[in-house]
Amino acid sequence: MTGNAEAPQQHPDPTLRLRLGTELERIAEQLRSLARAQDQLHDLYEAVLSRDVELPVVLGLIVSTAMELVGARYGALGVLDEEGENLELFVPVGLSEQERADLVGVELPRGRGLLGHLIAHPQSLRVDDIADHPDSAGFPPGHPALRTLLGAPISIRGKIYGDLYVSERLDDRPFDAHDEVLIVALAGAAALAIDDARLYEQASLDAERFQRLLLPRLPEHLEPFEAAAAYIPASTPGQVGGDWYDTLLVPDQACAAVIGDVVGHDLQAAAAMAQTRNMLRALLYDRHTPPSAVLSRLDRTLQAITDSPVTTACLARIEPRQPVGWTLRWSTAGHPPPLLITPDHRARYLHADPDLPLGVDIAQSRHDHTYPLPPGAVVMFFTDGLVEHREHPIEERLERLAAIAVAHAAMPLHDFVQALADNHPSDGNDDMAILALRTPPSPGETPDEHRPSNARQERDSRDPPLPI
Repeated sequence: MTGNAEAPQQHPDPTLRLRLGTELERIAEQLRSLARAQDQLHDLYEAVLSRDVELPVVLGLIVSTAMELVGARYGALGVLDEEGENLELFVPVGLSEQERADLVGVELPRGRGLLGHLIAHPQSLRVDDIADHPDSAGFPPGHPALRTLLGAPISIRGKIYGDLYVSERLDDRPFDAHDEVLIVALAGAAALAIDDARLYEQASLDAERFQRLLLPRLPEHLEPFEAAAAYIPASTPGQVGGDWYDTLLVPDQACAAVIGDVVGHDLQAAAAMAQTRNMLRALLYDRHTPPSAVLSRLDRTLQAITDSPVTTACLARIEPRQPVGWTLRWSTAGHPPPLLITPDHRARYLHADPDLPLGVDIAQSRHDHTYPLPPGAVVMFFTDGLVEHREHPIEERLERLAAIAVAHAAMPLHDFVQALADNHPSDGNDDMAILALRTPPSPGETPDEHRPSNARQERDSRDPPLPI
């Protein structure tokens, strides 16, 4: 016999083959689930950027996806505040109704224990027995008893935003390296969502601050008139508008006032608003010109030397009227009508056929309208954001605004405007501007003489406003 006899063939252990097949199938299912989760997260991430979905909703989906991919019973995600010291948001998933009830009144985690370890040591962490880890700090009363934990820090560009973790696999096995890779990837997705949301929020705050800086400060000395104004940004984060207002005394003893709204909700609209306002100021102060003529000149100027978008506006002059009182002379470029509050606290919209907005057709003529004002009357101008509501007709919202104005008409003018801003009848999806002017009292009277006594106020508040 030679020494070349073949060695006995080794056959793999069937048990090992079965275990390997089971593990490969689990990994394959994880990959399929990850692909499905990728599509979901992509859609929601786009929704976050467009502000259609709030950030906590996306973070909740990330936690749920993490639990599904690794087969975990519990999961949570914590987001640190800007200082990186405390949690400002905590998203737990997997708790039963009873477990949630047991935790009522328990404070958010404070970053101690293993959650604090993940932040202090920004690397993924896999623990088979939480109690045995040297950094374990236990659980608060009512918290489910957890044994295993798999977590990863949420970080981007070296900044720690929080952590993502899961606990207790449904098959009671420890988490493994495959699970760890998935959790790290999902923590990265959470970091992108949080980072972009905070950058967007900061950009929105900067844009709103920029727009407020562009708005004028009403003149400190507007005697004999009173004026007050308010600006309220849209409730939708990141939406910057082109609303503006202005008022000034002109040389012929009249008070000029304007309110306008540049179409658009971005920095371009805000910049166009400032440009339009400044041009209009120069035209107003130049000479004694009817509002319609001023708006026509403004329209021609804007078209000739700017690329400003379409703008609605209402320009008015309050002029002395002999022998007593005042005349409101105004022109409307596609804007809501002024609201008049008489000294006896009745409301009337000064409806007039509106001309075209600015930036549409400079060949179209513009018209003036007049209305007599008694001493002590309040004329209120506003942008459409104050009354627009997706679920209510505009006529109903206008009626509601008039009722609110009547209810607060006895207040000092600044408080009156603030009350309208606080109680506005719109849905808040657009920015709003309010400008109110009060005509001087009759000679020899003081402004308080046009404010009824408490008994008169109560009677007037019950009277309906005049038809709108």
